Amino acid sequence: MAVIGVDPETSQDIDRSDRVGWNPFTRLAFRFVFVSFGLMCLLEAQITAVFLGWSAERLAHDTVDWPTRLLDPSVKWVGDHVFGVEAVDHHSGSGDQTYNWVQLWCVLMVAVVATLVWTALDRRRPDYRRLAGWVLLFIRVCLGGQMLLYGFAKLIPSQMPEPALSTLLEPYGNMTSMGVLWNQVGSSPSYEILLGAAEVTAGLLLFIPRTAIVGAMLALVDMAMVFVMDMNFDVPVKIGSGFFMLMALLLLAPEAKRLAEMLILDRRPGPSTTPYPFRTPRSRRIATLLQLALAIWIAAGLAHASWGIYQQVGSGRPKPPLYGIWTVEEFTRDGQSVPPLLTDENRWQRIVFDYPGFMQYQQMDGTLVPAKLQIDPRSHHLQLQTADAPLSFHNAQPQQQPASMGDFTFQQSAPDQLRLDGDFNGHPVTVTLHRFDENNFPLRNGGFHWVVNYPSS
Repeated sequence: MAVIGVDPETSQDIDRSDRVGWNPFTRLAFRFVFVSFGLMCLLEAQITAVFLGWSAERLAHDTVDWPTRLLDPSVKWVGDHVFGVEAVDHHSGSGDQTYNWVQLWCVLMVAVVATLVWTALDRRRPDYRRLAGWVLLFIRVCLGGQMLLYGFAKLIPSQMPEPALSTLLEPYGNMTSMGVLWNQVGSSPSYEILLGAAEVTAGLLLFIPRTAIVGAMLALVDMAMVFVMDMNFDVPVKIGSGFFMLMALLLLAPEAKRLAEMLILDRRPGPSTTPYPFRTPRSRRIATLLQLALAIWIAAGLAHASWGIYQQVGSGRPKPPLYGIWTVEEFTRDGQSVPPLLTDENRWQRIVFDYPGFMQYQQMDGTLVPAKLQIDPRSHHLQLQTADAPLSFHNAQPQQQPASMGDFTFQQSAPDQLRLDGDFNGHPVTVTLHRFDENNFPLRNGGFHWVVNYPSS
């Protein structure tokens, strides 16, 4: 694949369209793209943060989102006075909040006004080829960074970890559409790794000028699939994935005629006329080396961050003491044996130890209640406090102040036998439990088979 805008044999700029100039529609479209895509990239902290590489892990979360915070009052005002909604960023991890949609509308309106003013003040310029080259380079490295970000999160399976033990106990109908998608991908780490490999490959190709077109094509396929899944499984990053897909289309737009000639008309395509900001062979070589160095810097930082997440909260996390699903055999409260009635809100059905620092107990109606856990294996002592869901590390909202729930001593007469004695919600409680082997679930023991005589449902 030739360097965009460069003759591969002579390394000379073969484009002569600057002598002819662009048509009015092309100039108008470029002005709108310049403003709208530029604002979207600068306002999205996720896009700019990847360029910080390793240093991003040492910075506070709000360090890179200062442009968004600067515009918060304006977005809130537009939400109040134009749409009649409360446009507040809840920092919940969702990219499709009311705030995000109002912000997107603001960006589009600013782009429209800026385009009209720019057109009125600059009617005689034939084209913006040099500036367009810089814009396409900027969009290319921004998209490449995002492909590496999502790619490494899957290549090192941390974005969609294997289903938690508590998830194995949840009825399928209780899951959200997004939960179904996350657990479907997470239940097959090899599939997730392949998805990540495709995204990482697209990202790396985008940083190399000679492979940029192939990278943009692969990124378009990747992001189109992600966008379709986000739309159909209600994943709250529809604005983001849609924008990345448009970025890939924008990079391919100048090559549309050549791609059509080669892929559809079966003709030998002519040389690329896509603008590129570097004209001399030496400047192109230096630019290529800088882009490669940037790719390595970004990739190393993202790989390190994803590996850390994988080891801390992903499938590679350490297993806590008493790890597993424990089924209650006998439950005594206030000295009285409590029968396993589905209507009893105080009796436990199971308890789950999966994530370090957390425990979940399942009530008789199937509800799973999370609790913060402090456990000392030496003294056989554990304490419980109120908590949000164990997977609250995905949630950036402030957590509730924990309150004491229970205090127990535990004994294990055998690896699969457990007894808890102590106080729970102000009542003396004794619980006898038996460990259930989580590998008995079909989702855990299914595996891969070349020969399948009867498909499982």
